Amino acid sequence: MNVERFRVPPGTNVRLRDYDTAATEPFGDKSQAQDKLAADVEKLADLQSKLHAQNVYGLLIILQGIDASGKDGTIKHVMSGVNPAGCQVKSFKVPSEEELDHDYLWRYVRALPERGNIGIFNRSYYEEVLVVRVHPELLGREHLQASRKEQQELWANRFEEINAFERYLERNNFEVLKFFLHLSKDEQKERFMARLDSPDKNWKFSEADVRERAFWDDYEKAFEEMLSYTSTEWAPWYVVPADRKWFSRVVVSDVIVSKLESLGLAYPTLDAAAQEALGRARKLLNDE
Repeated sequence: MNVERFRVPPGTNVRLRDYDTAATEPFGDKSQAQDKLAADVEKLADLQSKLHAQNVYGLLIILQGIDASGKDGTIKHVMSGVNPAGCQVKSFKVPSEEELDHDYLWRYVRALPERGNIGIFNRSYYEEVLVVRVHPELLGREHLQASRKEQQELWANRFEEINAFERYLERNNFEVLKFFLHLSKDEQKERFMARLDSPDKNWKFSEADVRERAFWDDYEKAFEEMLSYTSTEWAPWYVVPADRKWFSRVVVSDVIVSKLESLGLAYPTLDAAAQEALGRARKLLNDE
């Protein structure tokens, strides 16, 4: 499966209309993709075990997308085989007063995964160039005041700061993978209607999410600039077709598995002293 076609090369001027939200190639149907996903889930469990034992690398996975794009479901299905002790999921809601009294990256830095672990951000610091950009009045809550001209410089600065932050993580052996779940407006409407029509999905419904549809074009522009300015060699973005949930999940799983395989993960090799300690332990147990 060639997932590189979803990777945004650095310096690309992204136009989301050029990306098909309903793509499913090379799979003809859901069952074929499910077989691939099952195989990747099994591989991921083994790779996570080695990642944890080796304790050299950490992995940060970022999921961004418009409301109802399938972030929660992607986490549930792709990470279904991993050991929960070595994988933490963090969802970021409206910032607290304490968080607003710090710099905008503060609360995200506190949630970074430990070495040897996988951390998943369901939404992330990219909200600071997305929802805050679409609703610049939120800058006031961050104790920032900026004219429209100054805001352009602010967004450019944040792109630069985020790139530098992710470069810092990569240089310290924390790999960063970023997925934008690209959902069409029509499909979002269908998913919202399903939440209204199904009692077991009513709890997912938010009137605020529906109101945000009025800002669809603004969000699309913000997403395009985010992808254009922050897809780097060390922290690439993948634009994942999200109209078919089963397909977006298999794309995400494939990218994660490929990244972990590229790290050459392996269980640690014990030195002579440790081998001797094992021998003594074995003897003690045999002599009981």
